[in-house]
Amino acid sequence: MSAYSVRVDLEAVRTFVTATDVGQFQAAADELRITQQAVSKRIAALERELGVLLFTRSPRGARLSVEGETFLPHARELLRVAQQAEASVRPVRRALRIDVLNRRTAPAAALHAFHRLHPEIELDIVELPDATVDEATKAVAEGAIDATFRYPRHRVPTPARAERVIDDRHQLLVGPRHPLASAARLTLAELAEYPVWMPGLPADSEWGSYYAALAATFGLEIVTTGPSFGIEVQLDELTASADLATLVGEGTRYLWPEAYGLRRIPIVKPIPVYPHSLIWRDDNPHPGLAIFLDHLRTARAAVAAERTWVPA
Repeated sequence: MSAYSVRVDLEAVRTFVTATDVGQFQAAADELRITQQAVSKRIAALERELGVLLFTRSPRGARLSVEGETFLPHARELLRVAQQAEASVRPVRRALRIDVLNRRTAPAAALHAFHRLHPEIELDIVELPDATVDEATKAVAEGAIDATFRYPRHRVPTPARAERVIDDRHQLLVGPRHPLASAARLTLAELAEYPVWMPGLPADSEWGSYYAALAATFGLEIVTTGPSFGIEVQLDELTASADLATLVGEGTRYLWPEAYGLRRIPIVKPIPVYPHSLIWRDDNPHPGLAIFLDHLRTARAAVAAERTWVPA
């Protein structure tokens, strides 16, 4: 059969992808709310149309054939394009799905500020703290989320795009007994005399590489040994200690009892900032995404220009 005469049934393609994802025809039938016989008929019809076997059958079940493995990414792309085509002529009614890493972070605060200005845009707030930049970008590319906040050290692959939208300024967080507790502000040179405590910081993470570059550039001692028992325990330890201090973002939201006496001290000349980029698909049709991007750009432009530092 000529390639030009193939007419692919999208429902058959969707059935093929679903059967691949869930691993069994019966599970695919349950997912699609059809009978197992209907699943088998759809896939058989697709195989006839393509002129290949997409699955190899045996008494133990069906497995993807070599041709099925080859066809699978194209099948996913067919479904994505079909969804995009449908969305282009229909208003988007679903929530805007944004990964903020953690609800305490500056991206979460930025999304909250956006919601206060645009309560009519429904939001689905996602936390993917353990996902790498590549994994989060893949989730965007595949449509699992509309956008994610990350710190990409390289150009993200198409169809994704990345734009630096938040520079989260660092502050030193110390208890009332620390030698720097009375400082109104401090420089990185002054901070170099004291260890910075960041237990459990994973060296192979995007923020781990950031703090490694910060330490190497300014001669800081960043102590990452020991388990992390959570921010509440860390705040307790900082309050009681005359030696411990940690770095936090200006936009990071921590709450503690007033009696703790913890202080946030701005770091200046230069100001180390954590550069959060928003990663999204440029062809994403959700109208709320464009409005959110405009909001982030406007907020970034309103910040006064000062001498800052990010890794080269």
